[in-house]
Amino acid sequence: MTKKHQVIISTSPAAAGILWDVRCSFQSLIALLVVALVGGAVYLTAQSGHLLADDRTSSSTSNSSPPPPPSASTNDSPPSKCNLFSGKWVYDNHSYPLYKEKQCTFMSDQLACEKFGRKDLTYQNWRWQPHHCDLPRFNATALLERLRNKRLVFVGDSLNRGQWVSMVCLVETSMPSSSPKSMISNGSLITFKATDFNASIEFYWAPLLVESNSDNPVNHRLPDRIVRAHAIEKHARHWTDAHILVFNSYLWWRQPKMNTLWGSFGNSDGIYKDVEMLRSYEMALKTWADWLEIHINRTKTQLFFISMSPTHQRAEEWGESAGENCYSETEMIGKDEYQGNGSNPEMMRKVEAAINDLKSRGLTVRLINITQLSEYRKEGHPSIYRKQWELLTQRQISKPSAYADCIHWCLPGVPDVWNQLLYAYIFNSSSHNTKM
Repeated sequence: MTKKHQVIISTSPAAAGILWDVRCSFQSLIALLVVALVGGAVYLTAQSGHLLADDRTSSSTSNSSPPPPPSASTNDSPPSKCNLFSGKWVYDNHSYPLYKEKQCTFMSDQLACEKFGRKDLTYQNWRWQPHHCDLPRFNATALLERLRNKRLVFVGDSLNRGQWVSMVCLVETSMPSSSPKSMISNGSLITFKATDFNASIEFYWAPLLVESNSDNPVNHRLPDRIVRAHAIEKHARHWTDAHILVFNSYLWWRQPKMNTLWGSFGNSDGIYKDVEMLRSYEMALKTWADWLEIHINRTKTQLFFISMSPTHQRAEEWGESAGENCYSETEMIGKDEYQGNGSNPEMMRKVEAAINDLKSRGLTVRLINITQLSEYRKEGHPSIYRKQWELLTQRQISKPSAYADCIHWCLPGVPDVWNQLLYAYIFNSSSHNTKM
């Protein structure tokens, strides 16, 4: 090494010049690297500041201005960040309700509480706030663009119909008055259509999902309920080409046993048997799941199941007088994680089992859990403030709570939040990879 060093020192002038050039070039390269590193650090610091500022801005303005509509290509979505179903109700009379009852052309008289005399309207001003993130604000234009040339179909009972009415109101009240729209009823299927988008938002009456003697959309109040737990095609053929399917089925099963039919209605060879309700429900869910596995196009259709909507028919459950219900209630239940007897966890476990089984078969159904957040809202029901479809008796007139509806929900109100949750999952869940 010493000899080599001496040789370098004793080089000729020409060689020394070359060495000087090399040294200068090396020093220049070092200088350039230093400049690049410093510049990169400054840039990253600025970017970090911008990101933090954006984060703070988002947090500070989440309740004062609507966020931009979520992108269907967003991978880091609210549903994957936090539990949207765990949170609290926040009073917000600035941005809620999301629409006015009178503005909705297609409002149902069963749900129009203000129209039928309700004076206390604070039930319209509550916003659901998840604990660790914000619920995306509903953007009707973004949804209609997503639904362009497509079908969103709600399938189920009157509570699912109420959610459908809410969705129609959320969309229709945001459309320009000049934008053509229509409502067409065809048996069990009712279709709202936004003509400019060729977008359909539909409801199909199937209170037990499978075939039953309660399938008539008008005349279905039958005390002796009969279900064909293994037959669904009569209904399902109307949903086959839907792009988004939203199911529910709960309330009509609430009895100890179900008269279950093997065979066809009107067929003398049919076998009728009283089956414990949970078992019959399980059979119906299997029929539903089997149909989905065979008929649903996995690259086209998003699937959702809405959990049970609780009822508030026993005031003693929240500390009021026995024998009363939601009548005259104007405040929600304040007890954390409150659960009344108006919901049945065992039934939801059956739904979860059916959904998990479908997942093992390669088909995803998203469960939208509206149960706990709705449990608190004893003041959100129509009570006596709705159209009375049947003449009231003297007993009912003398005691209004005797005919109070503590099952359905006033609009605007709780079902609007259900649709915000659905909206968040349509746009942001991992199911956004579905080709629509």
